[in-house]
Amino acid sequence: MTVTRAEYCVIACAEAWRDAGEVLASPMGTVPSIGARLAKLTFAPGLLLTDGEASLTADVPAVGAQAGVVEGWLPYRRHLALVATGRRHVMMGASQIDRYGNQNISCIGDWARPERQLLGVRGAPVNTLNNPTSYWIPRHSTRVFVERVDMVCGVGYDRAAAAGPSATRHHHLAHVASDLGVFDFATPDRTMRLRSLHPGVTVEQVADATGFALTIPDAVPYTREPTPRELRLIREVIDPEGRRTREVPEP
Repeated sequence: MTVTRAEYCVIACAEAWRDAGEVLASPMGTVPSIGARLAKLTFAPGLLLTDGEASLTADVPAVGAQAGVVEGWLPYRRHLALVATGRRHVMMGASQIDRYGNQNISCIGDWARPERQLLGVRGAPVNTLNNPTSYWIPRHSTRVFVERVDMVCGVGYDRAAAAGPSATRHHHLAHVASDLGVFDFATPDRTMRLRSLHPGVTVEQVADATGFALTIPDAVPYTREPTPRELRLIREVIDPEGRRTREVPEP
């Protein structure tokens, strides 16, 4: 059975929550949302999921569908308490990200007079300093993977280290998933490393689409294949409308 690029991306995102335990999954984007649901239904049953507003769901509805069973109430103040105590693993997006994992979602250009205004800093600094954080980037390019971000929103390893123990104590960037591969920071200087390639992608393609020098191991594995059960869950239970392919079309 042919596996699409979008489905490999779902697997890559789902793996961010492997062995996460009983924490709140906060996926941002269609593919991460499918990935979190897949993880909950397979290898991470302890994950907590929300309806995107203020309810914890006991079931795992399809993307875009309403939950059938609500098991808890999670208003904003309680959500912030989970963030501050590290009981959450968020997967955010990034308009820019650099080799140390510094992320920008605020503006392009000088922050005092930006060329383009984006989302704003939002909760990115608190997320990255208090709970595990991963990133999902559906369009891997040199415009996103940059040498230096225009403004730091999510805190990377170099800036956390410069800020000292209060910043590094709970700082953990798990991994970065894109439409080309998976990346982490498992290097001596905590810079980005190519962890796996999605099938059909080459190391050269990734290097050409990245605006800084990646750490590239001598042998780079491919992102793992979804199991038959995982494929069935993705296609028939979690995303029967095929929303994943709108975010990651076939190359």
